[in-house]
Amino acid sequence: MSLSYYFLRHGETEASQAGTYTGDLDVTLTREGRQMAEDFAERYSMLPWQAVYASPLRRSADTALPLSDRLQLEVQWRDGLREISFGQWEGKTPAQLYREFHDDYVSWLSNAGWNGPTGGERGIDVARRGLRVTDEIERRFPSGNVLVVSHKATIRIILCSLLGIDVSHYRDRLDMPVASLAVVEITERGPLLKSLGDRSHLRDDLRRRQGT
Repeated sequence: MSLSYYFLRHGETEASQAGTYTGDLDVTLTREGRQMAEDFAERYSMLPWQAVYASPLRRSADTALPLSDRLQLEVQWRDGLREISFGQWEGKTPAQLYREFHDDYVSWLSNAGWNGPTGGERGIDVARRGLRVTDEIERRFPSGNVLVVSHKATIRIILCSLLGIDVSHYRDRLDMPVASLAVVEITERGPLLKSLGDRSHLRDDLRRRQGT
């Protein structure tokens, strides 16, 4: 039996609905976001789980807890799973950044791996801290299912790192809508992407909700 990562992005927040950049800001889930977390727990509680890891930010924590509570499995909180820090861009929209931080924003859009938001983190920095968590998981759990609850950019960066995709392209190659799931199996030949952006666990009305 091999190790399977279940990477779950947190549920909906007001920021994800508004399309603002939210990294360090500790926003909470909307009512619909909390229901998304419950829907995931309902669908996946019967799967045998080895562990639950999560970012300590509230939107991630509140997405992880419904499943962990059902399983009576303590969540392993890891700062390495926090969202990328957007520095001076926190809470701003793309249109605002294009006006207020034009040069930095254009540089970041062209290469988000090596260029960071003004006062924020580069993609490669997030990759380093994220991979320290996956390395820990692989040492502790060589087989079985492990849930990792994190954030849009962080999950995409970790996925790129595991799958051999240039981290500079994490924004252009992979998508992770709110409350979506990506599954990666660690096989003898390396990481195998089994699913990406899966929201089939959500009820129809929540699946139809849009947001970044």
